[in-house]
Amino acid sequence: MDAQQIKQRFGIIGSSPSLNRAIDIATQVAITDLSVLISGESGTGKEVMPQIIHQLSSRKHNKYIAVNCGAIPEGTIDSELFGHEKGSFTGAHEARKGYFEVADGGTIFLDEVAELPLPTQARLLRVLETGEFIKVGSSKVQKTDVRIVAATNVKIPDAISKGKFREDLFYRLNTVPIHLPPLRERKEDIHLLFRKFSADFANKYRMPSIVLEPAAIEAIINFSWPGNIRQLKNVAEQISVIENSRSITLETILKYLPANNTSILPALYDGHDKSDLSERDILYKVLFGLKNDVIELKKLVYGIINNKEPSSIDSENKNSMLKSIQQLYSKQEDNVEKNQVELEKIYKPQILSNSNITQHEEVIEESLSLADKEKEFIIKALEKYNGKRKNAATELGISERTLYRKIKEYNLEN
Repeated sequence: MDAQQIKQRFGIIGSSPSLNRAIDIATQVAITDLSVLISGESGTGKEVMPQIIHQLSSRKHNKYIAVNCGAIPEGTIDSELFGHEKGSFTGAHEARKGYFEVADGGTIFLDEVAELPLPTQARLLRVLETGEFIKVGSSKVQKTDVRIVAATNVKIPDAISKGKFREDLFYRLNTVPIHLPPLRERKEDIHLLFRKFSADFANKYRMPSIVLEPAAIEAIINFSWPGNIRQLKNVAEQISVIENSRSITLETILKYLPANNTSILPALYDGHDKSDLSERDILYKVLFGLKNDVIELKKLVYGIINNKEPSSIDSENKNSMLKSIQQLYSKQEDNVEKNQVELEKIYKPQILSNSNITQHEEVIEESLSLADKEKEFIIKALEKYNGKRKNAATELGISERTLYRKIKEYNLEN
């Protein structure tokens, strides 16, 4: 089966060399039992690769199970993967088979594998090395013949250096690496994908398909797409449903693209309306600005101390150095004052005009503690999605397991 047939079978759109290379590797490794680690940013379509590997392998008639490791709470992940015996923990009213037992002879896809806790990583390593596992609450060793395909959007070498991922497990999983490129590196595929999504939504909602004008096509090709294919699909659906005109101009398309389109990090641009910026963006600007000023001041003082002995500094040079430090300190004070104004615009409670308010009444400013703001954001996200943690986690840009841990940490379970 050639690359074009595979694309048609699995609904893959695109012809970029990096995408073709990923499909070629998946095709070649499918006939083996080697472990595969798929890397790539969130939204690049990593979940398609394990399906190709499974369907082109000798295991295609057996079970294929996809597990989102980041969506399973840490306390139950071992039970989900390896099963448990009756009475092994509170609520274990009967024995249960885990995914590795159910998928014996088939394939398991471990998405967000970097989210696994370290004890579970040790259990997974044993499965990879010996094919053995032990159920929670049991002492009996069981055998399984499972092909493991894992995926992550995390740079695992960085996680290893921070002690969050086992190095030996990484090398066992990374027997065959497959990297899926971000959409910004597949510019030739962006318009093809947009047209495909537009046609699908036109068919779904029974309406004519939207068509982009040349300037609008240029805009989506040059956009960075931090959310990759998932974000592109969402934009295509929004435009298909909301816009009455089926011919989409540059002005229209720009309404659906975030203003800070050159980076996935929060950023401020002097030419933009600051009212459109999020609270988090302003906070990042304040923190980064202060940090840079402090570093600059430290460098200057460090240079004075190390480059010249105090006795060798004459009066004229000393005055010059002191003047430089005063200027830098003055600049820092100005930045602090400027940043404080920015923060007050966001966090200081609005004082409504009221004839009963006197000059003796106190106005209590909102806390600027990062922990307090994090807790507030979590509460807002949960309220927005009526307690649905998966949607709230997506809104906050964290995994569901991380959100679960934060909810416990801040005692928000009720």
